[in-house]
Amino acid sequence: MVKFIKSIFSINLTRHLTPVAEVTVENFEKSGFNWRSLGIDPQFLLRKRLFAGWYMFELRLLHNRGTASSNLYVDSGDGFSEDECFSLNCNSDRIVKRVLFLPSGARALRFDPLNEQGLFSVEHLQLIPLLPRFAHDLMAKRLVARHPKYRKLNKREALVRWRADAAEQTCHWLDVALHHYGETFSRKCRGVDYQDWIERVERPQLPVEQNAIGTGGPLISIILPTYNTEDGFLRACIDSVLEQTYSNWQLCIADDASSHPQVRECLLSYEALDPRIRVVFRRDNGHISAASNSALELAQGDYIALLDHDDTLSPYALQRVVEEIGNVKDAQLIYTDEDKIDRSGHRFDPHFKPDWNPDLLFSNNYICHFTVLRADLIRKVGGWHSGVEGAQDHDLLLRCLPHLDSNKVVHIPEILYHWRAIEGSTALACDEKSYTSKAGLRSLSNYLESEKLNAKVERGFVPNTYRVQWNLPEKPPLVSLLVPTRDRYDILQPCVDKILSLTDYPNFELLILDNQSSCQKTLQYLNKISVNEKVRICRWDYPFNYSAINNFGVTQAKGEIIGLINNDIEPISAGWLTEMVSQACREEIGCVGAKLYYPNDTVQHGGVILGIGGVANHAHKHFGRREHGYFARLSVVQNLSAVTGACLLLRKSLFEQVGGLDEENLPVAFNDVDLCLKVMEKGYRNLWTPYAELYHHESVSRGADDTFSKKRRMAGETSFMRKRWGSLLDRDPAYNPNLTLSHEDFSLG
Repeated sequence: MVKFIKSIFSINLTRHLTPVAEVTVENFEKSGFNWRSLGIDPQFLLRKRLFAGWYMFELRLLHNRGTASSNLYVDSGDGFSEDECFSLNCNSDRIVKRVLFLPSGARALRFDPLNEQGLFSVEHLQLIPLLPRFAHDLMAKRLVARHPKYRKLNKREALVRWRADAAEQTCHWLDVALHHYGETFSRKCRGVDYQDWIERVERPQLPVEQNAIGTGGPLISIILPTYNTEDGFLRACIDSVLEQTYSNWQLCIADDASSHPQVRECLLSYEALDPRIRVVFRRDNGHISAASNSALELAQGDYIALLDHDDTLSPYALQRVVEEIGNVKDAQLIYTDEDKIDRSGHRFDPHFKPDWNPDLLFSNNYICHFTVLRADLIRKVGGWHSGVEGAQDHDLLLRCLPHLDSNKVVHIPEILYHWRAIEGSTALACDEKSYTSKAGLRSLSNYLESEKLNAKVERGFVPNTYRVQWNLPEKPPLVSLLVPTRDRYDILQPCVDKILSLTDYPNFELLILDNQSSCQKTLQYLNKISVNEKVRICRWDYPFNYSAINNFGVTQAKGEIIGLINNDIEPISAGWLTEMVSQACREEIGCVGAKLYYPNDTVQHGGVILGIGGVANHAHKHFGRREHGYFARLSVVQNLSAVTGACLLLRKSLFEQVGGLDEENLPVAFNDVDLCLKVMEKGYRNLWTPYAELYHHESVSRGADDTFSKKRRMAGETSFMRKRWGSLLDRDPAYNPNLTLSHEDFSLG
């Protein structure tokens, strides 16, 4: 196999770069490498003859940003521009790489280490010439793993696709390849690029007018409580209903004794305009729950849709809901994605939600808008309850929860609702209305009490989020923690010592699965700790196979609950195991995962998202420890399709029921993902919790997959996972098809 050509032509850029601006040593040290504190953009120039051709751009940048973006600009004769810019997303203290092509005439490079304020140090910066064939192979490999257009293709098929697309676009295949390859490095933030996403993705997928549904579907009754609504917003709200492409609807408006006379005038004018609009004026102000119930009394439809008085619907909202009702017999709950609109109607901050996720619903009302429920279900639970205003819809959903069949819950991953974000609204800032958090706590407490669940609720890390703490059984079950290891005393010792000293859970055993250790220091340590009554040393005298080692460990385990623990894990807080066990004891829960950090306090594991990089990768990787992630999902308990086996708990009976880890097909990689998917296939919900925090020195003991044999093994495991779970990998129910499969940051796809 052809490898990198390392020769005298390789350029170590750190030896040749010079600052764009002059900075004195005194000021440089004073700034602490923070160039922008001096009013200077951190830019470096390379003026050296550059040969045309393929290169590998390698960068290792130490910085304090968690994840940072660096740019390399090429001057081909017309100066530096964004048209010739190569970006790299840099995770601190790791070498990142990108293939690039330098055209003939390239006369200078400019390197911008950071695109935002921060501290940095350039540790490694190199251009390595590549043979064209090897460069093409590397690009094809990344495209197959990270570009949606090339998913399900192999590298050879990707090369064929380049040429076919180039022929169709009448351009050189190299332009197509480099464009698509570059797309896998770009991150699309939820703000600036959302407008581009609307034009590029949403607009072409909108239903065409001639396919609009008439009156042949179910009657949808839209509940609209109003109170002193601004006239323009109220008219925009009602107009959005009148503009629906689906016509079999009924708008049920209950005004909650508004004191502004224009509200009454507006509502009466619309009632006279269309017979489908019915209005009731309440004599007394009873707040939103009472007003919603008054509107419900007017409803005659099979389904009830919830609409706030200053929000608007997409013209196709009801049409798409009815189409899905037709696809799912007796659908009980339908919800959609949403965004926000400001006073001028500008759309921003899209919320692309996961499919049905009960534990996320316990953490916050992620369903929010647009919500449609069967009318008989709402009436069965008694409509809206007073005393929980501010969280009245969350309360309603929780009371519906015991009656919901998960197969009859439909999520439409499209933006069909626009939430008005103005001063004083919850849409603008979740802490604008502090009473909503108290109402949410009350709603969850009522739910836990009514269902006789052994748990309590408290505030979460983020406003309007909650933590449901599940109590342990009266007799806490024995937990068997399995720690495979070979030598590496330096990482094993802190792992074991921290588990033994920083775990408040009272009933656990620690099984160290020794895979042919020969290091005397390690063996001495194993002998030393074996006298601890909680520790057992189990010998596995066979070649390394992560799945086989852990399967063996399960046969030796005495506990009701199994914990898969890497030997480079270190607990941060004493309650980590108590939290995980309390979740694993729940009958409906399968695998339980924890929040893991790199030693630099950036996130290593926030759960696993299927499809990222081709098979799966970790959510919110490299986010800061105090960051809350996409719509707080880095800070709340939720159901995920998979969690990492570096720290994973599940009941032993369930592990055995699904056949354990796959020794034959997945000896090293993806065996944890496969285990989780087998558990989910049996009907259990996998779960991730941020309330169990540990450090993970990722792959320190095993090393990187950087040899030919390791790469071949990895390719085989990837192929097996694609063949076994392809449909799930292409559409993770805990994620959203509108979000990227190229990065772990929940940016737009």
